[in-house]
Amino acid sequence: MAVWTPRTWTGLAAVSGLLAVGFGAFAAHGISAPKPIEWLHTGSQYQMAHALAVFAAFGLHRAGAKDMGKVAAFFLIGTLLFCGSLYAMALGAPRVLGAITPVGGVSFLVGWALMAARGFSLPDQA
Repeated sequence: MAVWTPRTWTGLAAVSGLLAVGFGAFAAHGISAPKPIEWLHTGSQYQMAHALAVFAAFGLHRAGAKDMGKVAAFFLIGTLLFCGSLYAMALGAPRVLGAITPVGGVSFLVGWALMAARGFSLPDQA
């Protein structure tokens, strides 16, 4: 049984979207310090964008694009590292954790580059 299937990554994308809404709401209503609000807000925006991008990867997969599972993995790993480090710092973790944030950003970039490359390789539909 394959673990990394469209079923798995679409489920993870939905959970990611749910968490993005939750952290965004917490930023708006549950915290008052400006810097943690900024971190939560940034993390939730990036997380929601990449949750939706995982759904787009599923659409491209259905259209025949190759390696969309890898794209989804890069987006979800980026979410974990980029958004997760921002959330952790907002909730009181040491700021040195911010050194992980750019690694997540690079994961996002790799996912987008791979998605673009595979998207451009799709055949034109008449």
